[in-house]
Amino acid sequence: MANPFSRRLYLRIWLAVVGGVAVLTLVVGWAWRIAAEQNAQNAQSFSPPSRELVLRDSRGNIVLHGLATRQPMPPSEGLEFRIESAQGEIYALQMAPRPPHAERPGRPGDGLSPHAMTFWTRPPFGFVWLLALVGIAVAVGVFPIIRRLTQRLEALQRSVQRFGEGDLSVRVPAHGHDEVADLARQFNAAAERVETLVKSHKSLLANASHELRSPLARIRMGLELMGGQQPSPAFRDEILRNIAELDQLVDEILLASRLDAHEADVGTIELVDLVGLAAEECARIGAELDAGTEVLEVSGVSRLLRRALRNLLENARRYSQGDITVGLRRNGPLAEVRVCDHGPGVPPGQRERIFEPFYRLPGASERSGGVGLGLALVRSIAARHHGTVHCEDHAGGGACFVLRLPLHT
Repeated sequence: MANPFSRRLYLRIWLAVVGGVAVLTLVVGWAWRIAAEQNAQNAQSFSPPSRELVLRDSRGNIVLHGLATRQPMPPSEGLEFRIESAQGEIYALQMAPRPPHAERPGRPGDGLSPHAMTFWTRPPFGFVWLLALVGIAVAVGVFPIIRRLTQRLEALQRSVQRFGEGDLSVRVPAHGHDEVADLARQFNAAAERVETLVKSHKSLLANASHELRSPLARIRMGLELMGGQQPSPAFRDEILRNIAELDQLVDEILLASRLDAHEADVGTIELVDLVGLAAEECARIGAELDAGTEVLEVSGVSRLLRRALRNLLENARRYSQGDITVGLRRNGPLAEVRVCDHGPGVPPGQRERIFEPFYRLPGASERSGGVGLGLALVRSIAARHHGTVHCEDHAGGGACFVLRLPLHT
């Protein structure tokens, strides 16, 4: 069985404080005793000056008049005075030492016997009482403070244990601004991040399973209906379309997983000309480019930035009922890419949800294409490049997706 002092931090801290105060008290008492003995020796070796002494009888007549000088003697032998009269005669006045404390009469009405008072106040018992009082004061004053500190550490310990057992929702109350509170806040931030990643991966896996089943089911059903006959061109096109959808889904799932894992290598960082990249992608789908004459260069992975812009253009082409325009502008330290369409637009309440993996607007059909990961990938790519993306209204009807990236300086 483990020693309780090795498992209780507050007990060890408290005992350390009590022990430190006890040692300090002992040192102070020892120094005090040494100083008292030194003072006693100095007093014995010191010859006080003579003082005039007058001794009278009961009638007031002077019996002895002279100068009295105290003679050095040990305290145990009492006091002795040397008296030299005016006539030159030498006298010695001796006084017996004080009686022990036990033989002194107590004061009436004090409630304590002289023996009891002497026993508890004479050395070394008086010093033991002083040490006990100091220990009690330390125990009463320090213990609550230490216990409160260690209770917060114990709460953090229990939370870490529960988190390790699988309860990812556990958090630690963070009170104050000391090291323990900072540790609690860091734990909460790390737990929040881990919980978000786990939920994201679970959602990605669940939705990917669902999305993979759809084209596979269509392919299997088509093969069963064909019944060994020669496939028609329309059927062959449908099979190829479903295979392409599967390929796109697998590719986007893998990319989303790599982007979620920040330590994964997703490409080489280089200078990317946004104007040239946008011109190539606009020419591919026939979109209109408005870039001006500014040179907009950002530091990033060219393949990922191209994928983000292509996803925005594919999303616009999927829903637009008119021309698609791409505008590039400098906005302070940022490069701003605006992809605008003339589609049905996005309701304000859905403008954040559309960036969630596998989320489609209500009424959107799978036949319109896409697997619901395109915009989620755009947001992940923007975050990887310290940028942002959001959706807003288009003045001519439809929606505008605004991608902002920090310019190379």
